[in-house]
Amino acid sequence: MQMPEPDAAIIARKHDIVAKLKTMLPATSVVDSEEGRRAYDADGLSAYRQLPLVVVLPETVEQVAAIMRYCHGEGIKIVPRGSGTSLSGGALPLADAVLMAMGKFNRILDIDYDNRCVVAQPGVTNLAITHAVESEGFYYAPDPSSQIACSVGGNVAENSGGVHCLKYGLTTNNLLGVEMVTIEGEVLRLGGKHLDAGDYDLLGVMTGSEGLLGVVTEVTLRILQSPATRRALLVGFDDTAAAASAVGDIIAAGIIPAGMEMMDSLAINAAEDFVHAGYPRAAAALLIIELDGPEVEVDALIERVAALVNTAGASSIKISTSEDERMLFWAGRKSAFPAVGRISPDYLCMDGTIPRRALPDMMVRMASLSQTYGLRVANVFHAGDGNLHPLILFDANQPDELQRAEDFGADILRACVEMGGVLTGEHGVGVEKRDLMPIQFSEDDLKQQQRLKCAFDANHLLNPGKVFPELHRCAELGRLHVHHGKMPHPDLPRF
Repeated sequence: MQMPEPDAAIIARKHDIVAKLKTMLPATSVVDSEEGRRAYDADGLSAYRQLPLVVVLPETVEQVAAIMRYCHGEGIKIVPRGSGTSLSGGALPLADAVLMAMGKFNRILDIDYDNRCVVAQPGVTNLAITHAVESEGFYYAPDPSSQIACSVGGNVAENSGGVHCLKYGLTTNNLLGVEMVTIEGEVLRLGGKHLDAGDYDLLGVMTGSEGLLGVVTEVTLRILQSPATRRALLVGFDDTAAAASAVGDIIAAGIIPAGMEMMDSLAINAAEDFVHAGYPRAAAALLIIELDGPEVEVDALIERVAALVNTAGASSIKISTSEDERMLFWAGRKSAFPAVGRISPDYLCMDGTIPRRALPDMMVRMASLSQTYGLRVANVFHAGDGNLHPLILFDANQPDELQRAEDFGADILRACVEMGGVLTGEHGVGVEKRDLMPIQFSEDDLKQQQRLKCAFDANHLLNPGKVFPELHRCAELGRLHVHHGKMPHPDLPRF
């Protein structure tokens, strides 16, 4: 993996840069010691590490804007960072860049039950939103497995989903507005408490933009009323292909579960050892299917789903009888990643998406690739929407195992695109999938995406080295006309 060559002139000016940043922030909010920077040298893709030039921890929008204006004027790169849980290297630091960590933006600013929304700073954790509103019978639907730690600002950057995204959508479906700061230090508001904004869908552009277009300083999120009833089924199968086929059967019957997850034998047993959720250890595959709504509706749907999975060849069915049991079913799934960490020194968590109908073929393909590369893979899927999270097990202390794991992962992602899917469902591109972008997008596609990048960040100072396998100078790409309030004028800055 190649990253941009560090700017030696910027590195040589580190002392002056740090001194200037300390005039904008309290001294304790500027981290320049090697020991202090070491805590920020990687994100969730920990195979890659790099000490940042300096770390800043702003607390106010004015501080963020001042830092952005300064860096823009001096040509200094900025890498935004939330909680550092990105699994694609999206927050990987650069040696010549300021790492802007947003952890001190950690307050919920407003809870508006009448309009069913919450206004929060980007460093608030995902789960904290639900905790803040659950006493009034509300919750925040997107729930990544890392929800206890991941920040809502990072969720916006990666368009995160979770186990309930099948019915309730990803971050983009639950995001009403953002406040953001551009690289020039301009503060913009996109959307708000209203359902839809007029003009260009710039809120949609920012969602999933991976820190390439601006820094989010506030989010407005939709909250939902908690369903009257939630129940879950644990369904074991002796054959993974049968489990994958059952997923399609349920959707084809017109049933949209709140969540429908799939785990293979290796993941089942790792999670059961870790959580003791009552998973069927002998099963080759497990489906966790949650149904929610009025009690009478949920009872009827459980009967229909049970009949469908029995027809598909289920070997066992367990239905939750209490809220504690339902939560225990999900605890195993949400602990699958750390659970697998107990059975392997290292693993890569992949993220690709395929059509549901391709699930059985993908299971066969991954088993074959596992044999080819001589590495185990534990499969955990958001099966309902075809989002795969294969965990490729390896030992970085063994020669070439990391490279084999990465090659294995790349082949999985190539298969996703070949089967009609895409490179990422919710983890983003970052550095992990950057060099695979041409297998999904044409040269013209990538250039058009970069024109959009140039409209926001003409000098490529925000999170460079991520997403695009080859970065073109803005002058080479031609103009992308943007007319939206205070957005950049069509006559964009040139190199």
